[in-house]
Amino acid sequence: MTNHGWILERRPVEKLDASCLAWREMAVPDLTPGSVRVKTVMLSLDPTNRIWASPAESYLPPVPLGEVMRGIAVGVVEESADPRWKAGDLVQGMLGWQERAVVPAGSLNGLPPGVTPEQWFAVFGHIGLTAYFGLLDVGQAKAGETLVVSAAAGAVGSLVGQIGKILGMRVVGIAGGEPKCRWITEELGFDAAIDYKREDVGKRLRELCPAGIDVDFENVGGEILDACLARLALRGRVVLCGMISQYNAGSQPPGPKNLANVLMQRGRIEGFIVLDYLARAGEAFGKLGEWLATGKLRYATDVVAGLEQAPAALDRLFSGANRGKLMVKVADLPESL
Repeated sequence: MTNHGWILERRPVEKLDASCLAWREMAVPDLTPGSVRVKTVMLSLDPTNRIWASPAESYLPPVPLGEVMRGIAVGVVEESADPRWKAGDLVQGMLGWQERAVVPAGSLNGLPPGVTPEQWFAVFGHIGLTAYFGLLDVGQAKAGETLVVSAAAGAVGSLVGQIGKILGMRVVGIAGGEPKCRWITEELGFDAAIDYKREDVGKRLRELCPAGIDVDFENVGGEILDACLARLALRGRVVLCGMISQYNAGSQPPGPKNLANVLMQRGRIEGFIVLDYLARAGEAFGKLGEWLATGKLRYATDVVAGLEQAPAALDRLFSGANRGKLMVKVADLPESL
């Protein structure tokens, strides 16, 4: 039995790419009581991969140099030394950027019946939980309010905007390029879109949000966040989900110029991590599944074939090349599934 994967060899200064990683053939560890061997089927690529590779402490410790790159994946149980799982079960967990992983049985979760790996990563899993709890719990979203979503054609942003419409909000999305802007308005139902690549974001926010922004679901940071702070409505909330514009920065960029407006508008900025909401996952799954089944929620996937392509594919998140949820297909599902 063979195993191949990506080892983190050096800390990225800017991009996390193949110069930081090494493709290796590795031994598959033996099972010990309470462990499970899983064959990876689909690997999620996320902006947080870049955070995990850096030396800075975050909500999880940095990936140690010389270890398999951390990653969330869906896989099939090949062998189990724990009664909770049996061969053939479809599971998800921190399997890493590798073909096979031996992990503690308690670190895995099963996929709901009938849910494919693509659906899991695009609608449920960490992406769906982030969109659901970020908007409803952190953002305290309400019908009739104005919601602005940055990276609106991405995995999280595209769900957030649709959930906002389900709640009865007016939704403005910020995305890069005319095709993405057309997708979020014509197919996903956003009320308006701002193309940050060719439009003045601040000017367009003033035009599209004349009464201000009640909720800014922030995935980008930097100049986009600053433009939203300038248009914050009275008691407006900024849901700080991500700062993707800054993850590859070689040095720390200056802070927002319009921070004082948060004070004047008595606003609130709150960051959150999806791990805080895992205990309530069932609550979100029920609503997300209902909206998906009734056609109120749509999704797009960007699937790259081959684990060898993972480092190059990750850059699609930072260049803005992807639409919807980015993932790598590592292996086919067994025909029995």
